[in-house]
Amino acid sequence: MRGSSLFAAIAVFILSHSVEALYPINDLAVTPAMGWDNWNAFGCSVNENLLLSTAEKIAALGLRDVGYQYIVLDDCWSLGRDKEGKLQYDPAKFPNGMKYVADQLHSLGFRFGMYSDAGTYTCGHYAGSLGHETQDAETFASWDVDYLKYDNCFNEGLSGTAKITSERYRTMSDALNATGRSILYSMCNWGEDYPWKWAQTIANSWRMSGDIYDSFDRPDPRCPCTGDEGYECAFPGFHCSAMNILNKAAAFIHTSAPGAWNDLDMLEVGNGGMDDEEYKAHFSMWAALKSPLLMGNDVRVMDAKSLSILNNPAVLAVSQDPVGSPAIRRWRYYVNDTDAYGQGEIQMWSGRLSGGDQLVVLLNAGNSTRSMNATLADIFYDFGPEGTAPEVKQGWDIHDLWANRMDYATAQSVLDGNATSNVTRFYYNSTKTSYKDGLAANNTLLLGKLTGTVEADGVIEMEVPRHGVAMMRLRKHS
Repeated sequence: MRGSSLFAAIAVFILSHSVEALYPINDLAVTPAMGWDNWNAFGCSVNENLLLSTAEKIAALGLRDVGYQYIVLDDCWSLGRDKEGKLQYDPAKFPNGMKYVADQLHSLGFRFGMYSDAGTYTCGHYAGSLGHETQDAETFASWDVDYLKYDNCFNEGLSGTAKITSERYRTMSDALNATGRSILYSMCNWGEDYPWKWAQTIANSWRMSGDIYDSFDRPDPRCPCTGDEGYECAFPGFHCSAMNILNKAAAFIHTSAPGAWNDLDMLEVGNGGMDDEEYKAHFSMWAALKSPLLMGNDVRVMDAKSLSILNNPAVLAVSQDPVGSPAIRRWRYYVNDTDAYGQGEIQMWSGRLSGGDQLVVLLNAGNSTRSMNATLADIFYDFGPEGTAPEVKQGWDIHDLWANRMDYATAQSVLDGNATSNVTRFYYNSTKTSYKDGLAANNTLLLGKLTGTVEADGVIEMEVPRHGVAMMRLRKHS
């Protein structure tokens, strides 16, 4: 039980302090990282033009200024090592070199992310960094890299205990820090050996499950663990649905803290495998749980619905909230209306936000629209059990975080390059004013739409679409 006491103490610390990196690895990822990674949409089909044209499009769509600032090059960029053992980029894919890519991205206001692997080979069968950590970290720093995604394939059996895996990943952490360059360290070991128990002093984020797949809840034998029975999982796998990952994270999401986050994997919004309500739910839950938000779609051909999800300032303000406290699942019930993949379920999550606000998310993973409710006693359970919390004895204003979503016509005008000045009412410029400062100033873009009030000892009731969410910010009623 000592571990539970530790994380309870961490939670108290976070609630009572302004946000700053809690762990000593570096001063990065004080809030979850935001950006874009090529893997979900492109796999190994990477080159210099893809990265730079994508960055230009992200900037043009206003997404850089809402916070998506890391452009992450994933696997398959390498041509192996030279005779001195130094990693070589593929000149056919990157004719001007990695330093040139970094310079171009930096000039556009972005940060440059790279990929390697804590094994002999990467997952795409290119040269890995196991045994070359110091040399590779120095190479990445010389290329002005700002972010390293560090995978787990071909690890030579150096796994099976937290000690073995943590030492393997710590080697690269130490090597990055020794370069003197600030490089965000994103561990990608798929949840093997329980990184949420030990990675906080090694990395800025750690993947807590197998790879995501563009599905809301479809089971797959290649992703064998569900989280229903706890998370004793020897093979995290891949092709994991959004609900599979979410249900795994529920048991330990509280181990995140400023500077160190559970990573639920990249976003699938815009890749076509889910409908609009499912993508809204996926995006909402990733933001609520403080997962890094890395877009994984081809933004150059993005549709209006996807843009209006990814740029929602009221939801992004939850992700980037200065308290840095992930939402916690308060209850979960199974329901009878099932889809093709089995029994449906409903859940309620809540979490602390800055300024004394509270987040509430009602998640309907059943197969039909339904009325859902949450009592203040359940919402504020961590502040006092069975309705004893002082917060239960007062009224709260309810702000709907999706009510002011950008309409599709306006989103399409942005995509077409014909947006008028009116579009600013849907965008928040976080490069000009941080989310922390915007929330402190009560910027209405970040608060959602006031839709009602719940009285003391009351109940919030909302109609929630099939495979959808109702996402709310509660603010003390004056």
